[in-house]
Amino acid sequence: MNYQQTREYLLNKPEALEDFPFGPDVAVMKIQGKMFATLATEKGEGRMNLKCDPHQALMLRDLFASVIPGYHMNKKHWNTIKLDGSIPEGEIQRMIDHSYALVVNSLTKSVRNGLITRFGEDALRLNA
Repeated sequence: MNYQQTREYLLNKPEALEDFPFGPDVAVMKIQGKMFATLATEKGEGRMNLKCDPHQALMLRDLFASVIPGYHMNKKHWNTIKLDGSIPEGEIQRMIDHSYALVVNSLTKSVRNGLITRFGEDALRLNA
């Protein structure tokens, strides 16, 4: 996936919003005011930070050279993904779904239940 395809996938998540709190060069994707991804470019290459289960974060770093500890983030809970074409599109989508689900699952029960009522568990991919 390239930068634009990734941006579109991120923004197609239910209630995802794009914000620029760190300046115009870093897009921050949020759900209910909580960040689930950042998206930027470095030397013309897309880069994305995603929240990740700590055990899975380490496994992904071992599997893919383009997955590194989260740049400017808590390296235990965040990975940076280089959008250099080396990771299959389906795996990038799965990582995005996982990050989004982690954040949705951290929301209060009433907010989470409201999202489930409006969009359904399948659309939220809460088991990703």
